[in-house]
Amino acid sequence: MTMPAVLRRPSVIRPPGAIPLTKRHPRIAAPGRHLPWPLPALLCWALAWGHWVGLLSLGTGAGVAFSGAVLVGSALALLAASRWRRLMIAAGFPLSFALSGLASGWSAVWWLLPLALLAVAYPVRAWSDAPLFPTGAKALAGLDELIGLPADARVLDAGCGLGHGLQALRRTWPQAQLEGIEWSRPWRLIAALRCPWATIQRGDMWAQSWAGHDLVYLFQRPESMPRAVEKAQREMRPGTWLVSLEFEAPSLRPHARLQHPGQRPVWIYAIRETRPGTGHGPRHHDSSVESS
Repeated sequence: MTMPAVLRRPSVIRPPGAIPLTKRHPRIAAPGRHLPWPLPALLCWALAWGHWVGLLSLGTGAGVAFSGAVLVGSALALLAASRWRRLMIAAGFPLSFALSGLASGWSAVWWLLPLALLAVAYPVRAWSDAPLFPTGAKALAGLDELIGLPADARVLDAGCGLGHGLQALRRTWPQAQLEGIEWSRPWRLIAALRCPWATIQRGDMWAQSWAGHDLVYLFQRPESMPRAVEKAQREMRPGTWLVSLEFEAPSLRPHARLQHPGQRPVWIYAIRETRPGTGHGPRHHDSSVESS
């Protein structure tokens, strides 16, 4: 019996060795979010204290060890799901350090320096976006088999961090015009040095228009994906692509899901012209591929 057209899976070009998966997939949780609170905070504080002890054992000064431990705790705080939890995790080590009596007679500069460095590298206004997690070198391999782009396509890495995503995109589309945007000045500078063949701007990925790009690549957070979808549907033309590493867009029907062993999943969405109230169809009409 012929399956009605409305129930057919969207056509997907599978790379060699690809095998189909089930059509429904569990949502991928953010790192550490499956742990009950306050266990993530306790683990982060323990790592910060371990960093302190480890640096002291290497012969570094107490001030340097303290600054390094505060930076570690503050960076780990970016993984938390809410602003209050981020604050609690970031403050855990310095507060416990002060209560321990080890900070007696210390200059205030040792308390302020690491937090100032973190604020410069990762401004507070960017905390609602993804933390600094690099794209795997092989995470996007085979993406060109699923998405047909012109040779001179414009590809944007929105929130490019240190440039790992741009490097992975270049391996996939070496002829494409690669662009990146990053709010952090230090990260933008490092990305420009690592990716001299790409055009990288310092700016707000949410304020810059995505119109004119053939593909926009993201590595965001689950809570910021609805905002990304709304922006893509509003600004990108039909026939272009939105690609998200690890986190799916619940309101969109995926064109495909690419999964390499040991790598995060890649969710692929085709931007289509839609009528009000129709969206992109039900989520369960998706297709997936997995590399062998």
